[in-house]
Amino acid sequence: MDLLGLISTYIRVVENGSIAAAARAKGMSPAAVSQSLSRLESYLGVRLLSRTTRSMTLTESGKRYFDKVRHIPYDVDLASQAAAFETKPQGQLCIATTAAFGRYVLAPLMPEFKSVYPDIDIELISTDRNVDHRLEGVDVSIRIEAQLNEQLIALKISSLPFIFCAAPAYLERAGIPESPEELSQHACLVFRYPTDGRFLPWTFMVDGQKVAAKLNPEFISDDIDIIANIAINGGGIARLASFIAQPLIDNGQLIALFQSSQSDETHIASSPMNIYACVNDRSALNSKARAFIAFLEQAMQSA
Repeated sequence: MDLLGLISTYIRVVENGSIAAAARAKGMSPAAVSQSLSRLESYLGVRLLSRTTRSMTLTESGKRYFDKVRHIPYDVDLASQAAAFETKPQGQLCIATTAAFGRYVLAPLMPEFKSVYPDIDIELISTDRNVDHRLEGVDVSIRIEAQLNEQLIALKISSLPFIFCAAPAYLERAGIPESPEELSQHACLVFRYPTDGRFLPWTFMVDGQKVAAKLNPEFISDDIDIIANIAINGGGIARLASFIAQPLIDNGQLIALFQSSQSDETHIASSPMNIYACVNDRSALNSKARAFIAFLEQAMQSA
């Protein structure tokens, strides 16, 4: 039922003094206006108008109701105009993200985002727990695939590689694995997802087919920085997002594994980390949220 439409018709009838005049003002037939009034009265369970073939008067309930609702169509029009003229993103923007992504990716980008959109004030929630958009006032959350919630609208913004890596000292001691199957013979540093206790699987694309490796989890943590530090100190093989692993590989603390095709021409690559921007519903995609999502998507494509 279009309650706002019924209220608007009722207001027009009262303001114009008759059903016929209201019908002309709204471009409706008198019968349609009369039917709208009857539907509104039925919904409210009260009589709003005393109607005869010659006259129409407001009941006491009708007067009280009119006083309460007469402003509604005008408020709706004002709100629509305000939204239509919102040309400059502004106001508070609350962003929720995983701890690692917030630390390594978002935090370095925030000064540039602020310089582009100086009227947007940012609150950044960095946590690996599930956040409730409504209860916590979150405008946009940045999530990986394992975190997606069917109640949120998810927009894919990037794919980043996972990198399997280990310290030179560990590889000298334990050898270099040449295939995912060999990981079961190595010390694996495994991330336990803090919200539900699952291990995030180590998956590969082998000649285009997704394969899950069998692991030997010698160290387990719900903090990816702890896993990276154990790997740096020779504790075993870690699977790290590229934004964590690549600087450690560049400075020689870690060595990347499975980076080239094997001698039998089997191509092995880690499955990517897919990154999504999530909002509660379409109405949450206001100008400031769209500005942030577009900025982040562009920044990650340029990285």
